[in-house]
Amino acid sequence: MKAIIAGTSMLSTPTFDRWKKTVIETPYGDVLLRRTAGYVFLQRHGTRNVPPHNINHLANVWALKSVKAKKVVAINSVGSLQTRIKPGSFVIPHDFFSLCRAPTFFEEEMRFMVPWMDEDLAKGLYRASRKLDMSVMLGGIYIQTIGPRLETRAEINFFKRFGDIVGMTLASEATLCMEQGIPYVSICSVDNYCNGIGGKRLTVAQMTRNAKKSVQAFERLVNALIQENGP
Repeated sequence: MKAIIAGTSMLSTPTFDRWKKTVIETPYGDVLLRRTAGYVFLQRHGTRNVPPHNINHLANVWALKSVKAKKVVAINSVGSLQTRIKPGSFVIPHDFFSLCRAPTFFEEEMRFMVPWMDEDLAKGLYRASRKLDMSVMLGGIYIQTIGPRLETRAEINFFKRFGDIVGMTLASEATLCMEQGIPYVSICSVDNYCNGIGGKRLTVAQMTRNAKKSVQAFERLVNALIQENGP
């Protein structure tokens, strides 16, 4: 079983409409999954479309583990910290940096885990993306902020020294998958330059417009992955 996780950018797509709905009970709350042959889809924001800082990552990952998901391909939306990484392109990050406390399944246990993005999955996802002529960069550092507000120009000026893209979900999600031994990879749609990059002021309307443009590319990618049983 392979899992696909996506956020608000995939809410309007009909791609998963015909997949069978299944509610999974977890110690952290119920999770709605959609399933088809060999694949399961998880909407990370849940049925109520909760904001990024309130996503129930513990329940989400527990649900994927309970249905024996062996790999996770995540779809994330991000802002670019570098002028060379243009809106409309895609990034498959090789590492991440979190500014908030990472959730864990091991609150009461002395257990440690070294986080590591799955390189083989990343290469497979890159090849699948390039076959569809997507403008995708293999490798990059994802910085996770807390949200729900976007970042100030001062914060972005600091972050751009260390990272390539900014979002609010990947580090938490990836960490929990790694704790459960589930290989994890993400493809991120670059929906905007971050606040102040290139001397430009970011607006929410601009970010929303660009995010909608990425949906078709993601739909084609998901369908290709399912048909080829990849990555």
